[in-house]
Parts: sequence; C-alpha cells; structure tokens
Amino acid sequence: MSTIDPRIHQALDGEIPLATLPPELRRQAELLEAAAALLAAAPAAESVAGRVMAALDHPARRSRLVRWLVTPRAVVLRMRPVWSLALAAGVLLVALLPLREPPSIAAVGEEEGIAQFVARFPGARSVAVVGSFNDWRAGSIALEDRDHDGVWRGVVVLPAGTHEYMFVVDGERWVADPLAGRYVADDFGRENSLLIVRPVKL
Repeated sequence: MSTIDPRIHQALDGEIPLATLPPELRRQAELLEAAAALLAAAPAAESVAGRVMAALDHPARRSRLVRWLVTPRAVVLRMRPVWSLALAAGVLLVALLPLREPPSIAAVGEEEGIAQFVARFPGARSVAVVGSFNDWRAGSIALEDRDHDGVWRGVVVLPAGTHEYMFVVDGERWVADPLAGRYVADDFGRENSLLIVRPVKL
C-alpha cells in the first residue's frame, strides 16, 4: 500500500497552496480532488433494505404478493407405507377411545343407574349380556376381555328397577351369572339372574 505524501494532505486541507507543490505531487493532488468531486456529485448509495421496501411499496407488486399468500395451494405429503399404517392406527385408536370409556354419571338420567357386568369364561371367543332390559337380544351388549385373562366385563346404563339377565357365551350357550346371588325361574325351566339397578341421581 502506497502512502500519500504529507504535503498533499496539507494542500488538500488548504494549509498550503496547491501551486507550491512539485509537479508530480501537484498532479496526484489534482487527481484526488477530481475523485472527491465525483464522489460528492454521485447520488447516495441506496441500501438493500431500502430497495426491498421500495419494491414492496409498489402497488402492483404488493397486490401480487397478497394474491400469492391467499391463493390456496395443494400440499402433498409423501409417507412410507409403514408410517401411513401407523398414522391410520393412531387415528382409529383416538376415535375409538371415547367409546370404550364407562358412562359418566353426568350422562345418566334421573331414573337410570349404572350396571357393571363381570363374568369369568376362560377360552370364550365372545360373551354378551341379554335380559329384560334389551328384549333378550343376543349380541346387543357385548362384554370385553381386554387382558385376555378370561374375565369379561361391561358397564351399561339401565333404567332403575329389577331386571332379569343371562350371559350368552360364543353366541350359543346361555349361562346364568354365578355371582348374581339372586335368581328367578323363567318359562323355559331355567333360572335367570336377577339385577337390581338403583338410580344414581336421588
């Protein structure tokens, strides 16, 4: 890097007359004065941020930008088959969870109660409860064996009062509840289990 002679500085600062400089220094000083005059006459450099803001402030460009932002666009998600199955299983599980929860007390009417059915049938493929409360229709109230330990359970909201019921195992075998404690004879020479449902809201 070349240094500028101090006399040129003095001449440019007006401390000494330009004519007193030797010819080679006077030429350098004149070139520097001309460059300074060009820089002073040039318009101020515009910043990038200023140019961007000016472009955005243009009405046509702004309306194009707004139109682009509000125009609906198709979004395509590509997923592997395994992830698709996992996502579908998760959605199905979330959809079915509320159906598996026992009824809340808030959902029970003034003249209704909650009946809990529990029966042990190891090796059974299906167990349902039928009774006077569902016109003895098999399969309308299915019990579940969630732990696969042979114990089938179900919670049902029933009208308050006395009800007769039986379990239907594998869709064929009708069995009285051995844990009922109360039984009543039916018209077919068998005994039905007896259930007393008390209203939840007194």
